[in-house]
Amino acid sequence: MGSPYDIDEIFPQDVAESVRLPRQQAGNSPQDLAVTLLADYTLRSRAWLPSAAIVELLAEAGVSPAGARTAISRLARRGVLEGHRQGRRSAYRLTAAAAAFLAVGGSTILSQGLAQPWDGQWTLVAFSLPQEEGALRRGLRSQLRWMGYAPLYDGLWVSPHDLGEKTRARLAELTLGTLTVFRARHVELDAAIRRNPIDAWDTGGIARQYESFIARWSATPPRTRAGEISGTEAVRARTEVMNTYRRLPVLDPGLPDRLLPPGWLREPARELFTAVYDGMAGAAEDHVREVAGWHSGGAVPGIRAHTVADLATGFS
Repeated sequence: MGSPYDIDEIFPQDVAESVRLPRQQAGNSPQDLAVTLLADYTLRSRAWLPSAAIVELLAEAGVSPAGARTAISRLARRGVLEGHRQGRRSAYRLTAAAAAFLAVGGSTILSQGLAQPWDGQWTLVAFSLPQEEGALRRGLRSQLRWMGYAPLYDGLWVSPHDLGEKTRARLAELTLGTLTVFRARHVELDAAIRRNPIDAWDTGGIARQYESFIARWSATPPRTRAGEISGTEAVRARTEVMNTYRRLPVLDPGLPDRLLPPGWLREPARELFTAVYDGMAGAAEDHVREVAGWHSGGAVPGIRAHTVADLATGFS
């Protein structure tokens, strides 16, 4: 099974066809919302949610009933969800593979967005693929994006981080054409002919993403503390804030502070995400339990709104 999320939604220019789920549409796609919704409340337990409850919760996020049912069906066909029927009622849950991916992915995203000490060296991945192997090229680019690399040139990708064991293992599995990995320091040259490795990232664009995130969510924690947010809004907002924030550490995979403009908003965005996501957990969990219970005819066990700390530790 590929990623339950598509790297294409974060880097549409890469057209990552190797990932099986649909590419990002305007706003959050119904499938994105459905995956995030189930992950937010059932990732640890893989609890079964009535399909009618999923449809209702997605409707509260602006997805039509037909769109919700189509999203559920497509996710099931792609191995992200599995379903069963009991009488006239159907229910769905995350597959074991999807739950494992999402647990690891949540931990990776939250750790990837943290600034780390930097030794001044870059990891470079050089590869060569025949021009006719377009699908393989897109697949490799997708894998490198998920690992925090960016293209300095078409066949030369860079990361400011050393190779961890997981990255080594993933690179070793990439038997696509010719691939070379090495560590090096950047040598300054005349500005007219040089390209700094940090230029592989659009730091101006990333900064605007941080600014937009903070502008969108800064008013939410005070409203939560004042008790102004209903259960319906809490579920909708937690799904939206997760779907938005999870892109940021992929865009900015812990880029070294000393290479970034002053006032970089990585930490303020992370703190705001935690305040929003954790602050609404109780109200959101109660609402999901209520909707699921209504459609199942009784309490549904295993529904729990996990926290940022849960995600960071991989539920260990």
